[in-house]
Amino acid sequence: MVGQTTRAFGSPLRYIQGPGEFNCLPEYTKGYGRACVVIDGFLYPELSSRIKEAYQKAGSEVTTVCFEGECCQEEIERINEVIRNEQAGVLVGVGGGKTLDAAKLCSDSLELPVIIVPSSASTDAPVSEIAVLYTKDGEYIGSQKMKSNAALVLVDTEIIVKAPKRLFVAGIGDALATWFEAHACEASDAPNYIGTGYRRCKAGMAIADACLEILFTDGDEAMRALESGTVTEAFENVVEANILLSGLGFLNTGLATAHGIHSGLTALPETHKYLHGEKVAFGLVCQMVLENTPAELMDKVMLLMARIGLPISLQQLGVEATHENIMAIAQKTVEGPLVHHENFPVDLDLVYNAIVMADKLADKYK
Repeated sequence: MVGQTTRAFGSPLRYIQGPGEFNCLPEYTKGYGRACVVIDGFLYPELSSRIKEAYQKAGSEVTTVCFEGECCQEEIERINEVIRNEQAGVLVGVGGGKTLDAAKLCSDSLELPVIIVPSSASTDAPVSEIAVLYTKDGEYIGSQKMKSNAALVLVDTEIIVKAPKRLFVAGIGDALATWFEAHACEASDAPNYIGTGYRRCKAGMAIADACLEILFTDGDEAMRALESGTVTEAFENVVEANILLSGLGFLNTGLATAHGIHSGLTALPETHKYLHGEKVAFGLVCQMVLENTPAELMDKVMLLMARIGLPISLQQLGVEATHENIMAIAQKTVEGPLVHHENFPVDLDLVYNAIVMADKLADKYK
């Protein structure tokens, strides 16, 4: 329990989403001075020239930096040196999760405003002020919370629609868990992720509710739009759910078993090649089993996940359903805090049994 009655709500300063918005970066950065734009290495050849052209047309100066692939201290120091030399007034991160996290960490260390431009709708991380640091060899070190959130999260849906389908589907998996984890934390009065942790504002719960409703209403149509490479209203709605609503939802309401199982799955090396949202999706199945979610709602969630290709079994995450493997997942899960945000006592046996039953439940929907 939180142990206090104070409520809190946090968010980026601004969120802007729409087709072609990437070209408007000069307008969004002009009040800060010279911009330094860190771009994912995979996207650098195309987007660097595009952004230089946009700034040239606007009569502004810009520096672009190619992210070298790992969000480590050495890379942060390299980028910071460029920022200092160019005397930049604002930092922009463009790309996937590690690129964006590096931009957050650089801006935090130099106390510069940051603009976050995700290249896919695969997670809700762009909205959070949390970044993950690794060694230069890719070994996980830990998460760090920034002193402040982004000045702007800018989402260009013309870029998002060109990203691989798997990333978009994973984003839906992450977003689907938002409502369930929000309501688990509400029931147990677990802290949210604002500052040191506070009670939820009603606004945070309403956002979590809207997130799930959009996924149910527009999820299938958004997938059809993605597959045809078109930006439709349904696609825009689900992009917003994956990034903004899911992000604000988890920040302001909290996380529970779905993300707890995600952490547990990382105990097995064979799961490391799977995306965050894919592991959260199976974690959500486990949470629904653990909470004995009503059959009608469980069917609705499971059928959507099966239709769009989210993993709902251990086999679909490359894991053999042996006693040893399931026990390893359960052990790591109960050692973490998130599963204990349920409003009933959770122990190793409960988690083990929930994983077993979740894995068997998948047979009904395959």
